[in-house]
Parts: sequence; structure tokens; C-alpha cells
Amino acid sequence: MSAEDHARGPVDAVALVEYGDLECAYCAVLHARLEELRARTPVRHIYRHFPVRSAHPRAWAAACAAEAAGAQGRFWEMHDAILADQGHMEDPHLWELAARLGLDVARFEADRRSDAVAARIRADFASGVRAGVVTTPTIFRDGRAFTGQALRALLDEL
Repeated sequence: MSAEDHARGPVDAVALVEYGDLECAYCAVLHARLEELRARTPVRHIYRHFPVRSAHPRAWAAACAAEAAGAQGRFWEMHDAILADQGHMEDPHLWELAARLGLDVARFEADRRSDAVAARIRADFASGVRAGVVTTPTIFRDGRAFTGQALRALLDEL
């Protein structure tokens, strides 16, 4: 984990590092499960972008939108809103969402298209590749990767 990571939850709680794609339906299901888990037990959720553009053409734009919202202190709100309504990721919907979140939409749009945001997402993706991520969602706990059935079992045991 690094200081640049997006994290929520108690620092001393069980840490789950997610590599996710905001257009991935399985990531949306995981998001709901993590929300339920966080409601009943302390969990530290760390999110890193892993947009799979070959399967999800709007994943990159969604990741950029979340990062641009993060530049105004609203990463998690944008992250959650995108996962809650994956059918609306076109630019006008993202601008409307930014406005609903109280963001400066002009700044949001400039940040969303910035080199800094693109570099951040590429760095997250590269760290996932180095860690062996091949699918989303992938969760790491104590350095061990969990996907599919193993991920479901991990969440059930927490």
C-alpha cells in the first residue's frame, strides 16, 4: 500500500486491495458485497484501477472520472456512483454526476483529460500486471490474490 492509494476504512482493520474496472459487472457485485461487509466489520478497502479496455470500452473514461473527482476530494463518491449505475458512463452522464456531487465541472473535465490522471491509472494498471492480476475484480489480502470462488469464500469468512 502506498500514500497515493485510495483507501477507506480503519487503518488498523483487515486490508483488502482491490484491482477493479468500473465498467465490470463483477466489480459492481463485489462493490455491493464490500459495502455489506464494511457495514458489519471493520475493513480497509484500497482501490486500484485495472481498466480492461478490450472488454469494457468506457472503463478508461470511468477511471479518469473517478480520479478527476478525487482531485476535488470526492473519489469514493464518484467510484460508488459509477458502480451503482454502470449503464450511464457516457461523457454527458459523467458531467451530470460530477455536478450532482458538487464538483467544479470545468475543473473535473480538465483533470479527467489530464496527463496526471492518465499516468495515475497507468501506474495502477502496471502495478496490477506486476502483481499477476489477469481479471477483475482481484482482491489481495496479505499479499495473496483472490478471484472468483476463492474471493467469495474470503468475503464469507470475514
